[in-house]
Amino acid sequence: DRCLCFLSIIKRVTALEYKLHRLIINKEDFIAYIQYEINVLELIKKRRAHIHYHFKREEIEFPIIHRINNIFRRATNKWKDDVQMWLSHVAFCKKWSTKNQLSKVFSAMLAIHPDKPALWIMAAKSELEDRNSSESARHLFLRALRFHPNDKKVYQEYFRMELLHAEKLRKQKKELEKAEMNLLYSCMFCLNTAGAEFVISLLNIAAIFDFTKELQDSILQDLQTKYTEDNLTWDFMAKRELEAPGAGEELQTAKGRASEVSRREERCCQVYEEGLKSLNTEPMWTCYVAFCLERLKRKTNVQELKEKVINQLQILLSSEDAEGATRVAMAATQRYSQSVTVWSLSLQTLMQLGSGDMGKLFQEALTHVNPKESLPLWQLQVQWSLANQSLEETEAIFERGRLSAVAAVAMEMKEKYLDWSYTVGGYKKARKTFTSLQEVRPLSKSFFTRMIEIEKEQVSVNVHVTTHVKTLHLHGQMGQHLGLRPSHCSITLTHAVALGRG
Repeated sequence: DRCLCFLSIIKRVTALEYKLHRLIINKEDFIAYIQYEINVLELIKKRRAHIHYHFKREEIEFPIIHRINNIFRRATNKWKDDVQMWLSHVAFCKKWSTKNQLSKVFSAMLAIHPDKPALWIMAAKSELEDRNSSESARHLFLRALRFHPNDKKVYQEYFRMELLHAEKLRKQKKELEKAEMNLLYSCMFCLNTAGAEFVISLLNIAAIFDFTKELQDSILQDLQTKYTEDNLTWDFMAKRELEAPGAGEELQTAKGRASEVSRREERCCQVYEEGLKSLNTEPMWTCYVAFCLERLKRKTNVQELKEKVINQLQILLSSEDAEGATRVAMAATQRYSQSVTVWSLSLQTLMQLGSGDMGKLFQEALTHVNPKESLPLWQLQVQWSLANQSLEETEAIFERGRLSAVAAVAMEMKEKYLDWSYTVGGYKKARKTFTSLQEVRPLSKSFFTRMIEIEKEQVSVNVHVTTHVKTLHLHGQMGQHLGLRPSHCSITLTHAVALGRG
């Protein structure tokens, strides 16, 4: 069996090798050959683990690995532009621990593809992590910067690599380490493309390491002095206040922690407001409002933050920044889709601006919020519909509202439906609406009281009597709660007779 297996492997390898010597060769033939050889290596590895045999690797695995490297080399020479083929060769070298070959593969690949920053970063990381060679990694990064002098990602990874190297050597070369970091940061800071966002990214990388306190202070000082005209600077400085250390004793109790959070949020707001004094722009306001909404979501200082958000939107509206107010309102509804307060505030703002598909927004709001808390949104939708939609569309809203499973919503919408019917269609329309809803639960006192008031305004008092009697008949117990007694009917009838005689 072993001989047959061995002969089968030889036969298969020979067939695959012949395909590579044809006049017209295909990439798929190379891939198939490589994959077959890798599969053989995997089987050998499993076999060794099974029988615990760890000898003669030079005679068994090494020739196969050497053959695979040769096939990869022939393939990459033939199809130089196929980056995936190069990366497959890199992955193979890493898996089977051919570190010397790995450096050669990266060198050949970068010679063909020097225009791809990601490959330079990958090669440098490989030198640092796989070969433990900081010098080779630095050399590759410097070569990469010659090809890509304005690529921020290359600078960031180079910065990270130098910090890793400095961390490794800090016990032996503390002063040299500090000088190198400052020099590197100074060089990066001189970039024409450097901005607040880039400087903040360097600061975040430095914060990962626990020995860069002085460097962080230096970067922070540069950020505060040279980038005050960038809203990202103020946004970053404000949010840093949330991470500021607090009094240890106070934080041991829940009340102390809540008080500390409140103080930190207040300091954040003070930084934003200080920034607005010198940078009163739309992006700055957007950062401030986004921060307030984020804290509102966390339910800390809810009332105060709610007032701040309202104040921000009012300022944007008063400054006639309709676009900014609309964007903030829409962003708030998308981010806090289950908050009735945020929806109400945003919908009121959009109603005032007359922007957006309000009908669709109301439907979306009612879909996301808790139905038991949705009454303010129904009231707001009715208000908007009365001012902007046709009678048929408004009536459709009332019909949907009265069918709500929430009793408070259904009763409120029935009452408003009755009032609206009387306003647009007079007594007949109101009477028709009342007749269709009088036996539909839930029932409310104000619904019947309002209908009685409407009937009192009519010339025909007989209708008034009919409503009293029917209410007592259909809702005996309810009638008592409404304050309806038979005496009401007799008094009304007496007046009716007197009027008739008159």
